[in-house]
Amino acid sequence: MRVTHIHTRLFILAMAGLISCQAQAENGQNLLDIYEIALSSDPTLAAARSGNLAAQEKIEQGKALYRPTVNFTTEASHSETDIRYLGDNAIFRNAGRESFEVFGFGVNFTQPILRKENWVQYKQAQTQVSQADKQLMLSQQDLMLRSAQAYFDVLMAQDQIDLINSQKAAIAEQLEQAKANFEVGTATITDVNEAQARFDLLKAQEITVHNDYEVRKRAVQAIIGRLPERLATVRQDLQTRPPQPLDMEQWVTLAAQNNLELSIQQEALQLASQEVERMNAGHWPTLDMVGSYADTRSGGSPNGFGTDLQNATIGLRLNIPLYQGGAISSRVREAISNQQKAMDEVEAARRKSELDTRQAYLSLTGSVAQVQAYEQALNSSQSQLDSTNLGYEVGVRNSVDVLNAQQQLFTAKRDLLQSRYGYLMNVLRLKYAIGLLNEADLAEVNERLVVTSSLSQ
Repeated sequence: MRVTHIHTRLFILAMAGLISCQAQAENGQNLLDIYEIALSSDPTLAAARSGNLAAQEKIEQGKALYRPTVNFTTEASHSETDIRYLGDNAIFRNAGRESFEVFGFGVNFTQPILRKENWVQYKQAQTQVSQADKQLMLSQQDLMLRSAQAYFDVLMAQDQIDLINSQKAAIAEQLEQAKANFEVGTATITDVNEAQARFDLLKAQEITVHNDYEVRKRAVQAIIGRLPERLATVRQDLQTRPPQPLDMEQWVTLAAQNNLELSIQQEALQLASQEVERMNAGHWPTLDMVGSYADTRSGGSPNGFGTDLQNATIGLRLNIPLYQGGAISSRVREAISNQQKAMDEVEAARRKSELDTRQAYLSLTGSVAQVQAYEQALNSSQSQLDSTNLGYEVGVRNSVDVLNAQQQLFTAKRDLLQSRYGYLMNVLRLKYAIGLLNEADLAEVNERLVVTSSLSQ
């Protein structure tokens, strides 16, 4: 069964994550490490698993509708009677007080033979289980996306700290140089004040980025149940690739075939159609086989006679509904309206799937070009800073020009890092949009990460 395979795979990955925890602490953690821990720690996925296990019982409950029901009953009672007979024949009866006990037990069973409503309910149970399997798959894909987003959010905050530290070091050097030049009379106090203002501003920003870093680490903790270790970052030589196939409409077609949210909604429509059929079954006759056995012993009666009775019966019971106050017809109309509602929701899910797929496709193609553009912008900003420093040394540039060039360089570095993270997330989002995101996609992204020494670690 497909759900058994899902649970087995989840268990294997969870165990692998637990076994590798010590090695992660020593060597740092990558995206797969975080995901494997999340498999056994994320409460949202755990709730989805429990819901899936609960839904599997629908099949057994559906089968039970066509199995016999057997009941055992027993009774014991004590009676006190005082009877007086009237009429011409009363002389032949025993009158007066009587005291007696009654003991008995019985077994009865019902075996459904023809109950269309039960058959439709069994089909509904199969649909509900299929829905639950898809819900579990969707929850697992959602966990991959949440883990990746939280992971890259930490990296981005981590990089912000590194950039702030590097920028502080550069501006501190510029500040010291400005002070030295001011003391010898080759620079004005304005240069010193400008560098000091930039340095003080960075110290204020440093507080914000450190707080942001801690918050984002806690977001990972909310998924895996612990704070992350040193995280692998994106390789400097990251190679970007456009999505394959290049035709966006082919991705939309894949989404129509595989998008899990759409599939779940389509099965909700199937369930609503089956509900119409089940409500209509209320007009159908039902046929059951019924039987019973009773053994009753009485030590007396109001007439003074005791009995010892064994009785067994078996037969067929046919029930033909004639009129029930219009309730069945009303339920049918209600089910038809819910069916139309489900049809509208399928159309809404289909349009959302198309929109999400197109957005993910365009975001990915845009991020490919964006990474390349920011790489070029970084090279240009570095060249500009080198030229500005040279101009400052020969006296054709001032310290403000140098500070501005430094700021532009660090902004370009930040934008490049953000675009790389965005590219990797868009790779996963496109697969998620078409419903085909899996561990192999996560592993492919993970191969583009490397553990490095970070100033924020």
